[in-house]
This record gives sequence, structure tokens and C-alpha cells, in this order.
Amino acid sequence: MSTSFILASQSPRRQALLDRIGVPFQVQVSPADEALAEPEPPSAAVQTLAQRKVRSVASEHPSALVLAADTVVTHDGEILNKPEDPPHAREMLRRLSGTTHTVYTGIALAQAATDRETTGGEGTNVGLAPLSEAEIRAYVESGSPMDKAGGYGIQDHTAPFFVERIEGDYYNVVGLPLRRLYRTLRREFGDLLSGAST
Repeated sequence: MSTSFILASQSPRRQALLDRIGVPFQVQVSPADEALAEPEPPSAAVQTLAQRKVRSVASEHPSALVLAADTVVTHDGEILNKPEDPPHAREMLRRLSGTTHTVYTGIALAQAATDRETTGGEGTNVGLAPLSEAEIRAYVESGSPMDKAGGYGIQDHTAPFFVERIEGDYYNVVGLPLRRLYRTLRREFGDLLSGAST
């Protein structure tokens, strides 16, 4: 019997990254609440939220292998979520300009029918070059920052002009720590992958 593989995310970036692993998958967006009852360190919070998302979808599809993820950008101890509007995006980019910040992504994998579940996380440091007001304005006007934590996308065509350095997994910043995900899939769910279907 084949096992379906479900990505519990509507993020086109995560979908594109998962394509790189070569496992066929479906998309089922998680309805889970993303508010935390108690404050947690960002590295733990992303795993808590990923776990919440994976459980909500796995309970509806018990035989499927489900993957969920959550990504946050942190700067000086503060979490920077997706910008609320263009002025907020400009404010975020001014804060990140010329500094180093950390991107945390938590992943969770589960198959409810067999009570198998695992979570993990990754942190990547990203240094941005100093950005001029004109550069910030032009980038925000492109619309690209509006659906991204921290107000920028490292995979955007303009990113090479303002990302100075990366310490850690580049793909983690995009939305999935591919090395960790691949190792976890092989180690914990290798028996299911050979029968994965869409």
C-alpha cells in the first residue's frame, strides 16, 4: 500500500524546495492556530508551531506522512514576522540593514496511523549589507517583502546585492532546512518514502 506525502504549507517556496528532494507530495494547508500560549525562545517556538501544524493535518490524513514547518526571523532578540504593510516592511529592512540576524525554521514530520512523529530545527545567521533608503523603497515597492518573515526573501533576484554573508543552511532561510529534512526522512521514515505517492 502506498503512502501519500503531504506538505502542510501553502508557501510556494517550501513547495519548490520539497520538489528538490524528489518525493511526490500533495499540499494541505494546516488550520492550526499560530499563537503561542506562553512565550518561547524562537528556536523552540518554530518547532512548537510546526508540531501543532503537522498534528492538525495528520489527524485528518492518518495514513499519510505529513510535513509542516514554521520560519521566523530574529533580530536583537525580537521576532520579525511578515510585514503588516509597506511602511512596516521598510521599517524592518532599516533594522536589518548592515546587521546580522538569525533565521530559525522548525520542521515536524508525522504519520498518525503509526503514532510516529519527530521535530527538529535549524538556525542560520544572515548578514545584510547597509541598504540605502532608495534601495529599501524600491524593494518594498516590488511587493516581494510582503509575504516573507523579516520582510525579505533571500532567493529574490535582488538578494545577491544586499546579502553579504550566510552562516548555515541557505535553504533554511528560504523555508526548509533541506539537509536536516532529508536526513530525518531517510532515518525516521525511509520505509514510507519508497511507497510515497500523490
